[in-house]
Amino acid sequence: MQRTRLSTLFDTAGNRLTQLTDNPWRRILLGIMMLLLGFFVGSAVSTIAGQRGALDVVASALLVLFIEVVSRLFYSRSLLLRVNQRPLWLAQLNIFKIGLMYSLFLEAFKLGS
Repeated sequence: MQRTRLSTLFDTAGNRLTQLTDNPWRRILLGIMMLLLGFFVGSAVSTIAGQRGALDVVASALLVLFIEVVSRLFYSRSLLLRVNQRPLWLAQLNIFKIGLMYSLFLEAFKLGS
């Protein structure tokens, strides 16, 4: 591939992001932020879908599809490596999924009481 300014910019940004996430405390902070973001998105989606009343089935189907695809990617045998060798984006996406599922379970418990 040819070395253009754009490819150099992407390489530099990728290297800086990798150096930024090498620190274990920053990885933990990023994981906590993704967990809270997933919780927020789950609460927002369930509230908006519940308010409209017409998109409940569609929203739940899309959320279940997202959760299953992320689980399939994260736990597939081809990527079944040690925990520290998984790509950062995949680990953070899995943490986002956990926050999303926790939010949906909490909303279900609130509606059931």
